[in-house]
Amino acid sequence: MPMLTLAALDSRRSVPTRQLATPGPDPDQLLRILRSASRVPDHGKRVPFRFLRVAGVDRAHLADAASARLREREPEASEAALDKLRTRFLMPPLTLCVVARLGPDEKIPASERLATASCVCLLLLQAAQAEGYGAQWLTGWIAYDRAFLEGTLGLAEDEQLVGTIAIGTPLVEAPERERPDPATLLSDWTGA
Repeated sequence: MPMLTLAALDSRRSVPTRQLATPGPDPDQLLRILRSASRVPDHGKRVPFRFLRVAGVDRAHLADAASARLREREPEASEAALDKLRTRFLMPPLTLCVVARLGPDEKIPASERLATASCVCLLLLQAAQAEGYGAQWLTGWIAYDRAFLEGTLGLAEDEQLVGTIAIGTPLVEAPERERPDPATLLSDWTGA
């Protein structure tokens, strides 16, 4: 069993949003994916995250809103940049916004709660792939633009977008990329 689990972890690939098409997960599959993605380390059991689903015609609404905001931010934005942004929401049949809740907490630092929400993003990628879908985790300027986050996505002042997870049927097999050698990342602490 452990070998199968490690093989699944080792086979994870990001599939670019331009390579994700319908169908996406049905409602039962989505809940199954979310159930797995919610099994994250969570100091204090705060559940410091939530999800926003963007599907159907709302994909075009979000693409339009993001494009309009980019034009406000960058009046000289190229058509290629606008097209890339719109495609981010139009191509995949489903986008999940992972939102971290970072309000006041006397015991658990915001950094730990953000780490929990980040773990959710990784597990969403793993769970989507386990269900036979491709997925990609994206951030970019929209993850940090308060006008977009609060005005368009409806996030509260104490919430942060950790990323958008695009999910759909892969049109291509995502190629492997070079991965770091863990032996070069490992050192021993000797207490000296």
